This record gives sequence, C-alpha cells and structure tokens, in this order.
Amino acid sequence: MIQTDPPDLATNWSEENSETFIDYGRYFVPDREEQIAAIRDLMPPKDEPWKALELCCGEGLLAGALLEKYPLCTVVGLDGSPRMLEQAHQNLAGYGERFIPRLFSLAARDWRKNTGPYQAVVSSLAIHHLDGAQKQELFQDLYSLLDDQGVLVIADIIMPADATGIALADASYAEAVRQQAFQLDGNYAFFDIFQNLQWNIFRYPDEVDKPSGVYEQLRWLDQAGFKNVDVYWLKAGHAIYGGRKHG
Repeated sequence: MIQTDPPDLATNWSEENSETFIDYGRYFVPDREEQIAAIRDLMPPKDEPWKALELCCGEGLLAGALLEKYPLCTVVGLDGSPRMLEQAHQNLAGYGERFIPRLFSLAARDWRKNTGPYQAVVSSLAIHHLDGAQKQELFQDLYSLLDDQGVLVIADIIMPADATGIALADASYAEAVRQQAFQLDGNYAFFDIFQNLQWNIFRYPDEVDKPSGVYEQLRWLDQAGFKNVDVYWLKAGHAIYGGRKHG
C-alpha cells in the first residue's frame, strides 16, 4: 500500500518526465549500475534490523539494491511522482513490507518531522531540484533524522565552477550517453533521443534543475554537522558525495 502525503509540486517535475526517465534512464545516467553499487557499498555494516530513507526513489532501482544486499534492511521510499511510486511498488513487491513507498514533496518539511531515526539516508538525481538555500535546510534536517552512526549518501548532478568546467561536463555527459547507447543496443538511436530531448542540463539549463557546486555542498554538509564529508565518485558532471553523523 502506497502511503500518501501531499504531492511534490515544488520541483516542476511532471509525470511525463517520470515516463521519460523510466524509459530512458539506463541510457541517460552515466554508469548507472556503477553508481548504484557505490551507494549500496557505502552503507554501514549492520547485524540487526535497520532502516534506510530514500529521497525520490524513482522506480526502485537503488532501493532494490539495498534490499537485496542487506536482508535486515527496510527502505522507506519517498517520491513526488505517483507514477514512479507505482512502478517501484511493482518492481519491489517481492520484498513485501521491507519496502514502504510514500508520496511526498521534497521541498516540504513536514515529512522530516516525527520520523526516524534512520541508519542511512540516500538519494539519487533528486536534490538538484532544490536551490542552494533549500539544500542547506535539507542537509540540516537530514542530520537530525539519522541515528548516531547514520550515513548520508547523495548521487546527483553538480554544477562546475566556471564556463570551462561546464563545457567539459557538457561534452563528457554527451559522450557517456553515446557510449552507453552503443554498449546496450549496438547503435546510437537512444543517444539521438537524448540529444533531441535536450536532456543534457549543461547544454540546456532549465527551471526544473538547480544544481549546486560540489565544493559548496560539501561545505553545507560540514556546516550541518556531518563528519568525514567526502566525494566518493565523479564523472560527467555527476557525483556521489556525503558524510556520516559521527566520524
């Protein structure tokens, strides 16, 4: 049963966007399986039942990786798209009550209260929908949601510091998608779709996406209280970064 809260209206993400991402995500996200594996392997070892909170769980790929590797884990999967939650619920039905889907608004603060503690908070390709001030507020709230040994791991689009970096991210992102299209299908049809949809944020910025620089986000995490703040993976304008409640 999908538990519902107010839908996410703040990010301008539409159900059409959800359908596009479900259809094309494996082509459009650089090294998606490698990113999922990295987040999964950064989880703290536990020999007792524990809970992870996923912000914007999408169709459930990351949640599924956590549930498969960690039999004692329960994942609360939040998303602002009913279509995404429906797909995640279907994909993860075999895990029963270990996956709890809920509709939410990423920018709202009601879901951050009277919940937890969680042993991990994870998110993939979502937080860039918030502006800088909202990210800082979110990091502070997530710190409060974690238990003393908790970990926060974020995979997201990051904004390079200058025009040279943006040009490099643009080119490397396009090349990553081009290579993935050929590796998966032996042709470049889905790379052409990527180009036609103008999905490359570094070439076609829009009002939906508000990526921040990786350096400033690491500072915000540090200011929120996180320890061992670090970048774990970086490619084509996409990064995995985070920290721990205590060092």
